[in-house]
Amino acid sequence: MNSLSAPIPCKFYTKEPNLRRGRRSSSIIFSSTSSTTSITTIKPSKDESYTVSFKTQRACKLGISRYPDFEYDAQGGFGTGSVAKVATDNINELLVSFDLETLYIPPLTNSTTKFLGLPLPPFLKIDIVPEAFQGTINQDSGKVDFEFKAKFLFSAGSIYKAPPLMVKTVLTSEESKGDMKSGRGKRLDEEGNCRLVGVAKVDPIDDFLMNSFLALPTECLADLNAVISISASS
Repeated sequence: MNSLSAPIPCKFYTKEPNLRRGRRSSSIIFSSTSSTTSITTIKPSKDESYTVSFKTQRACKLGISRYPDFEYDAQGGFGTGSVAKVATDNINELLVSFDLETLYIPPLTNSTTKFLGLPLPPFLKIDIVPEAFQGTINQDSGKVDFEFKAKFLFSAGSIYKAPPLMVKTVLTSEESKGDMKSGRGKRLDEEGNCRLVGVAKVDPIDDFLMNSFLALPTECLADLNAVISISASS
């Protein structure tokens, strides 16, 4: 989480900062909107080198199927990654790619999650294992679109472990709306605070109990209260 210089918050709606020279090669990054995701070849500028940090906070929500949303305290989640500018006319758009080895999202347990105002039973646990987290930040508007893909692992102590539920969505600072679930995010402010939401379709898995309990296929909602900050790299 430490960088070679002190972290500074993302600041938007201000004059573009001077960036240090850094080494970076071409890469493939997802360029996303709240409704579509496409793969674009990126040519980062050689005149910029940033790192990014991502922290999840309290007051988050997770919802699935017809059930009411879970109250989720995600404080302690974090991740770091690299930042570059898209080599296009839109010079104020940043490309962000998080290092999955540093990315941690707290599991849903009786200490982090409440359902209908009550903590989850102690034996229930849902681990979240990210497989992709990358996208764009618009410096002028504060708009964020991050492609997010993860495995959700349900377990009940050592008695029951379900096959992974695959979730893929775009976490956006805008509105995300499905047939059952919906949410509205908040754009980055000058201190890096934001709310990212995403609705995803969840397909059936090879488990009759889980398919029946969650009425798969269905939709799920992720609603994350987060802080994104940028640091200059040497």
